[in-house]
Amino acid sequence: MEHSHYISSEVLTLEVIQEIISQNKALALSEEAKVNIQNCRTYLDKKMASHDGPIYGINTGFGSLCNVIISNENLSQLQENLVKSHACGTGEEVPSEIVKIMLLLKIQSLSYGHSGVQLVTVERLIDFYNNDILPIIYTQGSLGASGDLAPLAHLSLPLLGEGEVYFEGFRQPSKKVLEKMNWQPIVMQSKEGLALLNGTQFMSAYGCYVLLKAMKFSYFADVVGAISLEGFDGRIEPFNELIHFIRPHKGQIETAQQIKDLLAGSEIIAKEKQHVQDPYSFRCMPQVHGASKDTIDYVKKVFKTEINSVTDNPNIFIESDVIISGGNFHGQPLALALDFLAIALSELGSISERRTYQLISGLRGLPAFLVDNPGLNSGFMIPQYTAASIASQNKQLATPVSVDSIVSSNGQEDHVSMGANAATKCLRVMENLERILAIELMNASQAIEFRRPLQSSAFIEMFLKSYREEVPFVKEDRILHYDIEKSIAFLNSFMVELE
Repeated sequence: MEHSHYISSEVLTLEVIQEIISQNKALALSEEAKVNIQNCRTYLDKKMASHDGPIYGINTGFGSLCNVIISNENLSQLQENLVKSHACGTGEEVPSEIVKIMLLLKIQSLSYGHSGVQLVTVERLIDFYNNDILPIIYTQGSLGASGDLAPLAHLSLPLLGEGEVYFEGFRQPSKKVLEKMNWQPIVMQSKEGLALLNGTQFMSAYGCYVLLKAMKFSYFADVVGAISLEGFDGRIEPFNELIHFIRPHKGQIETAQQIKDLLAGSEIIAKEKQHVQDPYSFRCMPQVHGASKDTIDYVKKVFKTEINSVTDNPNIFIESDVIISGGNFHGQPLALALDFLAIALSELGSISERRTYQLISGLRGLPAFLVDNPGLNSGFMIPQYTAASIASQNKQLATPVSVDSIVSSNGQEDHVSMGANAATKCLRVMENLERILAIELMNASQAIEFRRPLQSSAFIEMFLKSYREEVPFVKEDRILHYDIEKSIAFLNSFMVELE
């Protein structure tokens, strides 16, 4: 299968995930992964045949019921009961794009041979992925500490022919889809349900999805900010490398260079200026955008480690001949990183809204609200209101959740990460940032027209030409809701090569 990605011990990166998704690659297990999975399962079967003592989650109850011993004849039922009883998600449905990443990450984690699952179980998850059979999962229900129990239970239900999936454009019972595909439900063996439900794949999938968007929209923050600088008749001096080399934060240097490159050859930026300084929202783009870039880079490192890890419990170590119960399912690294990412994205939106405000203020030869005949026309008055409302909501959503915890499972699970809430909240911040930058683009592209006949750089003129095919210049008042939605769609559809 040439157009396949083989699951193996090779490092899985965000860029590889993006490639798998964008090229619609099928998944397959490498021979290495198959051997790892089978050897671990064989070891566990032999261990259970010869071992009389309790092993958490394998022949015991779960959570605070860990001292309840389960007889060998009930081990399969124990795992099936676990999956069913833990499927307690509620709220909104998880977007299908994220469900697909959850499947990929769960398959990756199970492939290392420390989880004790059957090969047929992992292969069925791959079948789900390759056939776009996507379990219906809900956003609420995980504490981000015993693994993402409720979301992963919903992910696992279709293995048993339970729950619901999206398939061929319809929501339908899993049992019906299994029958259509001529597949038998998986008979759970010891440890399997726990291996499937323990893990951080809900948090991780959200994080990967948001990070891929964040990398793209961090770039757009620079592009749209550069267009705003042109529209505002701003100065290029604050982007001089000499300033940034004496405060050499990586993101700061990169942002300054990128904006200089974006504006190279611009007649507007080269024009002699009448003012000495620009407001901070223009002048400090390297410092503010750069700090968010550095945060994104840090969060990428955290998630790179996580998605190449084993995060269920207990873990099986064949060579050492031990099964160890620990806490790799605890989402604290992700919770902290997701909170940090939400703050960084919120700040990109905050400074963007300030640039929008400056553009409509009737300064530097621009008409009030960027429209002819202001008064008769309100122009871009209210899109700034919208951007301000969304930016304010992001500030509220940026309040960290990782500092919270709540006791569960009768005190056994007495500290949790709340990483799942951090994940869903971070996605909302990301989606809000898209809207704020789209509104700034509307304003910036309108403002730059008042600098004609002067031209900006070749890249910016190309970018604006493409944009104008979707959103025309505003000559007189019209319903701008549609312009906002088209601007969001334009940014999402514009191809950016991620590094």
